[in-house]
This record gives sequence, structure tokens and C-alpha cells, in this order.
Amino acid sequence: MRFPVLVAVLLAVIGGTAGRQSYSGYKLYSVEQNSQRQVDFLRELQQSAQDLDFWKLDRLVGSEARVLVPPAQLDSFRQLLKSQKLRHRELIHDFERVQDDHLYGTKRVTPSQGLPLNKYLRYNEMIDYINTLAKKYSSFVTVAEIGKSYEGRPIPAVTIQSPSLYKSHPNGSKPVVFVDAGIHAREWAAPAMAMYLISELVENAAQHQDLLAGLTWTIVPIANPDGYEYSHEWERLWRKTRRPAGRNCVGVDGNRNYDFHWAEVGASNQPCSDTYHGEKSFSEPETRAIRDELLRLKGRCKFYLSLHTYGQYLLYPWGWTSELPVDWEKVDAVAQAGARAIEEATGSTYTVGSSTNVLYAAAGGSDDYAYAVADVPISMTMELPGGGSQGFNPPPTRIEEIVKETFVGVRAMALEVARNYS
Repeated sequence: MRFPVLVAVLLAVIGGTAGRQSYSGYKLYSVEQNSQRQVDFLRELQQSAQDLDFWKLDRLVGSEARVLVPPAQLDSFRQLLKSQKLRHRELIHDFERVQDDHLYGTKRVTPSQGLPLNKYLRYNEMIDYINTLAKKYSSFVTVAEIGKSYEGRPIPAVTIQSPSLYKSHPNGSKPVVFVDAGIHAREWAAPAMAMYLISELVENAAQHQDLLAGLTWTIVPIANPDGYEYSHEWERLWRKTRRPAGRNCVGVDGNRNYDFHWAEVGASNQPCSDTYHGEKSFSEPETRAIRDELLRLKGRCKFYLSLHTYGQYLLYPWGWTSELPVDWEKVDAVAQAGARAIEEATGSTYTVGSSTNVLYAAAGGSDDYAYAVADVPISMTMELPGGGSQGFNPPPTRIEEIVKETFVGVRAMALEVARNYS
């Protein structure tokens, strides 16, 4: 179903902006989707109106969408919702006002003090921390550079393997769990979770021998370091990479850039769009780095998990079609194990299903590529909890709650994989 007239009216008002981003006057709305027509309308609007930032949108009737609206488009946006009988409410009156200094944190972290759970680490702090771990626990922790970002920042991969297990598997024959985070720059809680996972497996290894007994872990805590740093310094909600794209645009959506049904659906060919798929597949050094590591581990990697925020979803292939893989039940069983563990531990509920059937079609994603090309039998994306009404902006006081809840699910899924593949 298409809504060309209504969308055209809104697009006549909405225009692009450039330069440093100010969020003064931006408002965040929750919009109810109470019919299939309303779901279809909001999806059409998301694809057409680039200046509307849809933080959350799925295809489930009865769910709520979250949309950040610039001040110049507020009247048109509200009129459009009214015309479609879409119930809505304001969640954040002025987004600029939630960008206080305390959100970012200013005190530099000393690696010897351990991993802080009340601060979003900067890229250099992450590197310092994992390098310190590799030196301190050299018998079972290594850090390797799997590539460089466009701006030249090393992309690190941390490999964790029980020393006793290494002796019994000297040729690296045991199954690998491969986790990455932060391909979308603004999703700060995802790298925070990856760092917590590293910390738990290394500094609290004695408590997690069941996770180390039959598995090797390879974790890329920050897959898009340029975008991540840019989101700290200049534009909080920056999503893409930082390589120039076209005359006046920058960046590619790294989760639309993989060479599996690339550019077929759910991605934009407009370089300024947040979901721009790139001029070709694997145009970005960041996605090439993940690709190369997946292919290096082909045959050994049994579980690929890409951490994102937000929404509390466990999503598996396919992202390019509503059809399901032949053996989708195996992936679903692992995802359901994670969802059950989280609900039992915290009461939080996660929606489980294929990316297209739960959210929307989005071709060129890393989980589809890992499953179809790198032959990883259990491949999925995990959308972490958000920050309440703040969505991508969980305050530092919520980091510990988010990462500990997520760890429960990751732990349960990894144990399920270990039982089936070790």
C-alpha cells in the first residue's frame, strides 16, 4: 500500500541539512500502530522522509514506533499523523536538553581499575583496556587487528580461549563464537555490552568455565570506530561510516553493505540516507574487515552474533525476504533459549523471529551474509534494551543493568550452541 500524495506533502516541507548537528527543538514521539494500514503507512514514511529519524519501527500491529522529528517538520508531521488517525504522544520535548555532559562522561578510564559500568568508553579507552587484558592474561587472550577504518583506526578482534582447552585443541578445532558490535555508530550500548562480555570471560573466567570449556570466542567490540568517535564529538545520532559518499554526503550503512542480496530491498541508493547501501557491496573497509574474519573462521564459526540497539529483539535470517531458511528451527531454538533466560532472570521479554517478519526487509545485512556465505549455522542480530524514552541514549546509570541482562541471554545461547556443536 502506498500513500504518494500524503508523503509528497511532507517531503515538500522536509529538506536536508548539513554541518554540525544541533538537536535543539527536536522532539521524540511514540506512535501507535493499531492496524496493518498504519504499519504500512509508517514504513512508507520511513523510506521516503529522510529527515524523520525512526528510532524504532516494526511490522507488528499493536506495537509502537519511535520517531525523532526536527522542529521545522513538527507541524507537518503532527498533521500527517492526524490525517491517518495515528495516536501519538510526545516522549522527549527537546532532545538537545538530554545531551548533558554527564551522559558522555569526561573522566578518563585507567585500564588497571577494571571495566567501568557507569561510562561509555571512547575508542582509545577500549583499545587500552583490551590491550591491558591481553598482556595480563596472555595465556588465553590475544588481540589482533583485522583491518583499519577509513580514517585509519585499527579494528580489533579479541580472541579468548581457555588455556586448558588450547592444549587439547592445539590446531584450533573447537567451535568459535564470533560477536561484533558498533557497526551503527550511535548505538553506544552495543560496544559497552561487547566490552562487558570480554571482561566477564577474561577477568571472571573462573565463573564462566562452561562458556570457555568448549568454545573459542572472537569479539570485535567496535566495528565502526570512525562513526563511533564522530557520534561522540559532533553528531550524537550519527549512524554510518565516515568515508565520503557522493559530492555532499558521508558514510554508508554498514549493515546494508554485505554482498548477499545487496541493495535489493530495505536500503537506500541515496548517499545522504541513513540506510545508504554504498556504491557497491563491501565498499567500506569496516565491513570488509568483518567479512574477512568470518571467512577466515569458515567451518569453525558456529555462532555469529551482531549486537545492536535497541528494541529487545533476537532476529535471524532472512533479512531480504519473508521466507525462512530451510533449517530455521535450529536458529530459532537458540534464540528462544536466550529469550527465555532473560525473561526468567529479569522479567524482560524479547521478540524472536526472522528480521523481515518481525521488523522489515533489509538486504545486505551481516547476519544473512554470515549464515549464507560464511556457512555459520547459528547467525543472528540482538537488539539490546533501550534507554526508556531516550532510546539510543541510555544514561550511564543504566549501562550495568543493560549489559548484565544481555549477558544472561548471550550466555544461554552460547551454551545451547556448545551443546549442539562442541
